[in-house]
Parts: sequence; structure tokens; C-alpha cells
Amino acid sequence: MIAATERELLTPEQLKARLEDTGARFYHHKHPFHLMMHDGKLTRGQLQAWALHRFYYQSRIPIKDAIILSRSDDSEFRRVWRKRIVDHDGAEGGDGGIERWIKLAEATGLDRERVLSNREVLPGVRYAVDAYLHLVADRTLLEAVASSLTEMFSHKLIALRMDRMRQHYPWLEGGLAYFQARLTQAPDDAMFALNYVTEHASTREQQELVIGALRAKCDLLWAQLDAIYFAYVEPGWPPPGAFQFEGR
Repeated sequence: MIAATERELLTPEQLKARLEDTGARFYHHKHPFHLMMHDGKLTRGQLQAWALHRFYYQSRIPIKDAIILSRSDDSEFRRVWRKRIVDHDGAEGGDGGIERWIKLAEATGLDRERVLSNREVLPGVRYAVDAYLHLVADRTLLEAVASSLTEMFSHKLIALRMDRMRQHYPWLEGGLAYFQARLTQAPDDAMFALNYVTEHASTREQQELVIGALRAKCDLLWAQLDAIYFAYVEPGWPPPGAFQFEGR
């Protein structure tokens, strides 16, 4: 990383390096739950728990993007950003990332309506996901856009996840369409957001806000997995009303 004092404006290359370092250190690719998943050590029930709880996050992504969209008075920005909503909601019913995630949950053995209801979501997961909506609504637009930069790191994680799921959980093959689509969607989205923040973060203070927003988003993703791990792996204490898989 190119050195710079705390008062100097970072160059675009330095800012990108700081963002990449933040992802390398804090993105949830190193969480113990993901490591277990990639090593084939999760049970079907634990995968069900992950798919059900991750759906709550997936279902809020278009809402998050609609909030960001509503905060910009730049029509060109809005034209580009609204693609994210279509990617998840679909141009028509029965299409889009949310529907594909439901197919993944169904491949684990979950009932569609059970997933859609969000009734059994862990309090910790609900809190973390809702905190993300508050982040994009309450902080600056620049920070809201920067929080999406976890997509800079998701491509490698998705590719690894697909490979390991096919290896260890072949019965999930019919539910992997969500990840296949994100292999092309996420890099394009990340490039636009990265260009936006490097162009609009015109002071060192704004650059630090951008880095902080990415760190906050990484923390929220990690917190979701913390809650899932605590409830369904170790010590295995799901609270009353939360999802319970067979055998627990």
C-alpha cells in the first residue's frame, strides 16, 4: 500500500488499496461458518438455517437499493443503480435474485412459504440486516454507496462457494443459479460503485468515511454469521421462536 499521512488526500490508487485491505481483513469470507461450509462440514440442517436467514438479507437488498436510489438527484446515477433492484426483484414475477435464492432454500429441503414468512429469523440476524438499512438511510449518500463495495470481494467467495457446494453438497446443484448470476452482476456493480466513491470522495475526511462505511458493512455481514453460528453450530442455542431444524 502507498503510504500517505492522515492529512493528505489519497490518490485513487491509494484509496482502492485501503478498501481492498479492509476487505481482506474484515470481509466474512474467513468466518468459521463459511470455512465449515467450504470444507463440507455443515449438516443439511445447518445449511437450511443459513439459507433461511440469508434470505432475510436477500429480501432487504432491493429495499436498500431503493433507499439509495431515492437519495440521489442525479438521473444518470439513478439509471445505473436501479439495475440492482431489477437484478434482485426480477423484471417480471418468477425471475430475479430473490426468486433464485428461494430455489436454493428449497434445494436444502425448506418449504417456500416458511422461508418467505421471515417468522423464524434470529434476532441477531434481523438486527444486523435492519442496521444495514439504517446505514444507507442515515449516513451520507457517499457512505451508502461505499457500503456496497463488499461486492469487490464477493466474486471470489461466490466462485469458491459454488465449487465447494458441488463437491460437498451435490444435492444443492439445482439451487445454485443465484450464485451463477452474481458472478457477472457483482463485478459490474462493484466497478460502478468504486468509480463513484473515488470520484466523489474529494476530501480526506470523505475518503475515511468511505473506508469506514465498507468496514461497517463487513461487520454487519460478520454479525449475521456470528448469530447463525451461535444458534446452530456452537453452542447451538436457537432462541424461542427461531428456526429449528430436524434433530435439534
